[in-house]
Amino acid sequence: MNGSTVVAALLLIPLSAAVLLVLLPGYRVAARLNVVATLLTLLSAITLFHVRPPANLYLLVDDFNIYLIVLNTWVGFTTSVFSASYIGHELATGRLTPVYLRFYHAMYQGLMFAMNLALLANNIGLLWVAIELATLTTVMMVGIYRTHEALEAAWKYFILGSVGIALALFGTILVYLAAQPVVGQGLPAMAWHILLPQASAFDPALLNLAFVFLLLGYGTKVGLAPLHAWLPDAHAEGPTPISAVLSGLLLNVALYAVLRFKMLMSANPAAVAPGPLMVSMGLVSLVFAAFMLYQRRDIKRLFAYSSIEHMGIITFAFGMGGPLANFAGLLHMTLHSLTKSAIFFAVGHVAQIKGTQKISDIRGLTVTHPALGWGLLLGVVAIAGLPPMGIFVSEFLLVTSTFAREPLLALPLVLGLLLALGALLLRVQGLAFGEPIGSTAPGQASYLPLFAHLGLVLIAGIWLPGPLVSWFTHVAALLG
Repeated sequence: MNGSTVVAALLLIPLSAAVLLVLLPGYRVAARLNVVATLLTLLSAITLFHVRPPANLYLLVDDFNIYLIVLNTWVGFTTSVFSASYIGHELATGRLTPVYLRFYHAMYQGLMFAMNLALLANNIGLLWVAIELATLTTVMMVGIYRTHEALEAAWKYFILGSVGIALALFGTILVYLAAQPVVGQGLPAMAWHILLPQASAFDPALLNLAFVFLLLGYGTKVGLAPLHAWLPDAHAEGPTPISAVLSGLLLNVALYAVLRFKMLMSANPAAVAPGPLMVSMGLVSLVFAAFMLYQRRDIKRLFAYSSIEHMGIITFAFGMGGPLANFAGLLHMTLHSLTKSAIFFAVGHVAQIKGTQKISDIRGLTVTHPALGWGLLLGVVAIAGLPPMGIFVSEFLLVTSTFAREPLLALPLVLGLLLALGALLLRVQGLAFGEPIGSTAPGQASYLPLFAHLGLVLIAGIWLPGPLVSWFTHVAALLG
């Protein structure tokens, strides 16, 4: 199998599966096909480590996006396994009808196609189209329960997402206008592998203006404050597998777009450095979300704000730049995807067992449901940045780098981390160890995806394989 065939498989497998899933009746067959399709997509992605296609004007596989493609397909696969039992429960309780179930599975594969396309896109216009497609797909999935709250969340996501994507489109056009005098008209002026080597000759004024629109536009998709308003509602009202994919994958894809354009900015010495703007938005998101964690009463909203906090940390890291901060940002991006999706796996089963998402109505999980309770507790320990979990390593590297280079910036960074730590530990005590209340019925869930993710995060906190460290180091240098 050559590289071009692998790339085609990454796109055609989820697209074909989406078409089939629209037509297939029955839950069991559809759920199994959803799992099989995501597994085949994952295997195709892993193959890219051995065969890599040459770049063309539309698609690109390079050192930066290859690991994100594998991460995207891995979390997509594990979430489909979790989804099989989760959605089966929703069907049994009547929250989803067979018609909406068919729609859900088709949209899931459509989302995987859109995210893979965004990561593979070599064309800045195709990247924009793919992220817009991913947004529209998730909008429809957020509103799938058709309750008043779900429809309101979907509309809010659609409206704010549309504003963001419009800003990103304007920024994309400005980048094309900056490249056109140097590269020429047409597709070459939109291809990453052509733009980056010649970015130093682009008009810096156009690049500066473009990056502001791009950061605001794609930053809306990342969930950075103050552009975050859609994210807590979307998490709280949509199916939990979509929360796992949103936090674990789609936020990364939007940030990936920002980083691609940041590389163009960094390659032009006359352009304004993009770092200070990213640092500012990252810090604001971190500190704002850390305070908001104390006010949450809904368990899914709690971890939605945790996602805002961590995307702020990652944006701050890449804004700081340099070998160590970029390394920390890449590691944190990876571990946050694994940890947050694992937490939503646990939260989804908890909400189904207890019949509620209210934190006050969920107590003593380690007593009533030990595997679920300890899994959620381990996930919170990981996302809070406590050792020996891997997020401790990435946060430690980031704080160390910031103290060494910009000590004043380290103060709000550490403050935000400590505030978030306090809020999460405050909430998890009652959830895990309080006097048991609510249903004690055993849940019908697969815990394999939950503990597979947490196992990887634990291993990363103890030992990082040499090839992975070398890869992170190499990509950190590319990011500037």
